[in-house]
Amino acid sequence: MSERTKPPADIKDIFDRYSDHGTMTLDHLLRFLIEVQGEKAATKDDAEAIVNALIALQHPDISQSKALDLQAFFWYLFGDVNPPLSPSGSHDMNAPLPHYFIYTSHNSYLTGNQLSSDSSDAPIIEALQRGVRVIELDLWPNSTEDDVDVLHGMTLTNPVKLIQCLRSIKEYAFVVSDYPVVITLEDHLKPDLQAKVAQMLTQTFGDMLFVPESECIAEFASPEALKRRILISTKPPKEYLEKKIEALEENDPENVESIDREDLEDEEDEEDKLQHNAAPEYRRLIAIHAGKLKGGLKEWLRVDPDKVRRLSLSERELEKASITHGKDIIRFTQKNFLRVYPKGVRVDSSNYDPLTAWMHGAQMVAFNMQGYGKSLWLMQGMFRANGGCGYVKKPDFLLKLGPNNDVFDPQANLPVKTTLKVKAYLGEGWHSDFGKFDIYSRPDFYLRVGIAGVPEDSGMKETKEMDDNWNPTWNEEFEFPLTVPELALIRIEIYDYDMSERDDFGGQTCLPVSDLKTGIRAVPLHNKEGDKYKSVKLLMRFEFVSVDSRP
Repeated sequence: MSERTKPPADIKDIFDRYSDHGTMTLDHLLRFLIEVQGEKAATKDDAEAIVNALIALQHPDISQSKALDLQAFFWYLFGDVNPPLSPSGSHDMNAPLPHYFIYTSHNSYLTGNQLSSDSSDAPIIEALQRGVRVIELDLWPNSTEDDVDVLHGMTLTNPVKLIQCLRSIKEYAFVVSDYPVVITLEDHLKPDLQAKVAQMLTQTFGDMLFVPESECIAEFASPEALKRRILISTKPPKEYLEKKIEALEENDPENVESIDREDLEDEEDEEDKLQHNAAPEYRRLIAIHAGKLKGGLKEWLRVDPDKVRRLSLSERELEKASITHGKDIIRFTQKNFLRVYPKGVRVDSSNYDPLTAWMHGAQMVAFNMQGYGKSLWLMQGMFRANGGCGYVKKPDFLLKLGPNNDVFDPQANLPVKTTLKVKAYLGEGWHSDFGKFDIYSRPDFYLRVGIAGVPEDSGMKETKEMDDNWNPTWNEEFEFPLTVPELALIRIEIYDYDMSERDDFGGQTCLPVSDLKTGIRAVPLHNKEGDKYKSVKLLMRFEFVSVDSRP
C-alpha cells in the first residue's frame, strides 16, 4: 500500500468503534469480523491468523502484543488477506454433472481470429491455466490423409497436430482444478482416422480417460466422482458438410467466410448419425453424445429419461428458441447438456452476452478466449465463483420443478429478493501497474459499478470524477435491488476521464454476487484480458439488505 493512501473517515470511525484508545486487540478484531464482515463462524484463531499474516509481511505498525493500530488495520483491509471472494470452493460438488455451469472455450486451439490465425496448443494451455474445463478441437485429416490435424476447417488457419494438443491437455488439465475436463471434438474424419484418434486418446490419457460402460447414460456422475478424469464429447463425422460448403462457395464465394459452419453441422439428425460407420473403438470412448433429434426445436429439446445427451445451439438459435421455448430449454437442461457457441460472423473472435444462456440452464456457454471485451469479463467473473475451479453449481430454481410442476420463467416479472448496497471508498496502485500514464498529468478517475443479470436487475451507475488524483477517494454508495441474485454479477470498471479523447481504461473486475463476501473488502482489478494487476485495488463495502428488513 502506498504510504500516501490514508484511511477515509468511515474507516476511522469503524476502527474507533472496534478498538480501545487506538488499539485493536484480537478480541476487538474478532468482533469486527463477526459484526461488520459478516463472518459469523469466525474464531479468535481466525483473528490471530490475520495478524500473523500481517507480521509475515513485515508490517511495521503491529505491536508485540499482536494488536493493530489504525494504519495496520487499514493495511489489513486493503491487503490480500481480505479478498471479496473465498479462495476455496464452497459449492456442493456431488450432484450430476449437468447441474453445473462449466467453464467452456470455443475453438480452443486458435491464437487469434477465426479465419487466418495460427492453430496451436498454446491457447489450450492458457485456457486450462485460467480454469477452463471444456476444450474444443476440430479434427481434420492432414494433407496426406494419414494423420490428424486440428484447425478451423475451410479457412486459412494453420494446423497443429492433434497429438500435440492432447499431450498439452494431459500436462495442464489439472494444474488449477482437479475437476473433470471435457474435450468436445468436431469430427471430420473417416473411420480409419477415427480409429487412430481412439488410439491417441487411450495411449495419451490412459486411466485418466473416462470410458462409459454403455452408450446410454441415464444420469451422469458428479464432478467429485469424476475428479482428474478426461471426458470425450462428440458426434460422428460430417462428410456432407463439405458438399454444402462447396455449393455455398459456388453461389456466393465472397460471403462464404461468414458461414456458420457449426449451424450447418448441427442440421444432421440422430437417425443420420447412426448411419455413419464410425470406428467402434472410437464410439466407445464417447462419454457425452451430441446431436439433434429428427424434427424441429420441440424434438431437439425432448427429454429422454434413459439417455443424457448434448445439444448445441448457436447464440442466434438460442435467442430465437428462448422466446418461443424458454421453459422447454430449462426442462431440457435439468438433465441434459446444452452447449451454446458464437455465431459464425464473429470472425474477430468476439463474444456474446452469456446471461441468456445461463438463465436457461445452459452448462457449456462456449466463448472465444483469444481476445477481450465485456462479455468475456462476465464469463471470467462467473467462474471466479466456487474457488475458480471451473464448475459453478446452478441455482436450485433451474434444477427443480415448482409446486405446479412448472419451471423458472426468465421473462416473468419477479419480486425483489434482496438489495445489494455497494460503497466505493477509494483506489490505489496505478503508479505500479500503469506506466503509460504521464506522471506529470494526474488522472481523473471515476468508477462504474453495476449488475449484469436478468434484464430487471441489470444496469450501471457512476461515481463522480476525482480530479488530478492517483489515489481517488469517492466515498459513494449505490443500491441495486435484485430479483434473481443467484444469477447476478457485479461489474466494476475504472476509467480516466478525458475531455477531448476516449476515456482511458483503468481496470476492471466482475464478481459473482452469490459468492460475494459482505463487509469491507479489498477488490483487486484486472486488465482487459482478465489478468490481475500486481497492485491496483479498490476498497469497497458490500451489504445485503433483505426486503423484510427495509424500513
